[in-house]
Amino acid sequence: MRVLHIITGLGVGGAEQQLRLLLRHQAADCDVVTLTNAGTVADGIVADGTARVSDLGMSGNRDVAALPRLSRLIKGGRYDLVHTHLFRACLYGRIAARTAGVRAVVATEHSLGDTQMEGRRLTAGVRGLYLVGERLGRMTVAVSPAVGQRLHRWGVPRQRIRVVPNGIDVGRFRFDPDARARTRRHLDLPEHAFVVGGVGRLARGKRFDVLLRAVSQLPDDVVVLLVGAGEQEQELRRLADRLALTDRVRFAGEAEHEDGRAAGRAPDLPSLLAAMDALASPSPEEAFGLALVEGLASGLPVLYTSCPAIDGLPLDERTDASHCPSDPDAFAQVLFSLRGRDLAHRTAAAAVQHYSITRSADQLMDVYASVVSGLNPKVSP
Repeated sequence: MRVLHIITGLGVGGAEQQLRLLLRHQAADCDVVTLTNAGTVADGIVADGTARVSDLGMSGNRDVAALPRLSRLIKGGRYDLVHTHLFRACLYGRIAARTAGVRAVVATEHSLGDTQMEGRRLTAGVRGLYLVGERLGRMTVAVSPAVGQRLHRWGVPRQRIRVVPNGIDVGRFRFDPDARARTRRHLDLPEHAFVVGGVGRLARGKRFDVLLRAVSQLPDDVVVLLVGAGEQEQELRRLADRLALTDRVRFAGEAEHEDGRAAGRAPDLPSLLAAMDALASPSPEEAFGLALVEGLASGLPVLYTSCPAIDGLPLDERTDASHCPSDPDAFAQVLFSLRGRDLAHRTAAAAVQHYSITRSADQLMDVYASVVSGLNPKVSP
């Protein structure tokens, strides 16, 4: 099967990294088109040798001149199926696929919350445009049952929704004590510090300010390690200064999922997780919660306000996961109870196998087969 993936951009981000990982495990001949920003993830896909990558070079959201270029590319590639990712790519990709004569179109909804999509506030106009585009495809993949339910409430018929969770390479996140020691030295973290991590875009919706305010209530040996970049970084730095936390907060920037042990390279995400003692997510609105699953794979206790990935697990398998309201006092209380816990020999929670990338890739191939053949897939709950 020949598949074209269309995505809005290929800089560092959850959906972008998920696409790269999926391509390694997908039993299809794949190409990738990014509408703009063929960044570090594009370079990684090329280095992996899993797909050819083209940059459409769109100048902005209203660059409609890109549509005929995209349509010609789809038609020339003789693809059996087009798979779109993220809002702009879903809109332009569905239209271009239809004009190119490709009816087998699947879209993945990676980041739909109750009030925001991809970190931006939802409006009636955005919702209306989304639904117009959705009708041009055949199936929408939701990364969690919560996202599937939101899509249905919007007006997407249940028979056009299929839940396929995000996946991780479980083995990549296996705890490595050598990586822990090396990364702590790199970040100048005290050997016996209790390190609380936060992973994600530094944006207001992630509520990392809650984490800083929580840690300000805790003893001086508790340190915050934020992994990510975004428009709120300077605001968070100023807050850390006001809370007298400047020496107790590390901003690691964006992190690759890949091996960062080469000389001169910044630590990769598995190494940064190894350096932590707990992982916290005060965000009240998540579509999946991939970073928390990766934290569980690293053997970390995780604290969360919203995480459909954890909520989707059987109750007896939600070990090392604590639900907290997005409130500094609540996070401080749980973190204090974890402080001093021995994490020298930690192991992954067995539940992370539910989110193995091989399992997700196989489920997605089933969606492709049903769409291409015209069969109605099983309705998601």
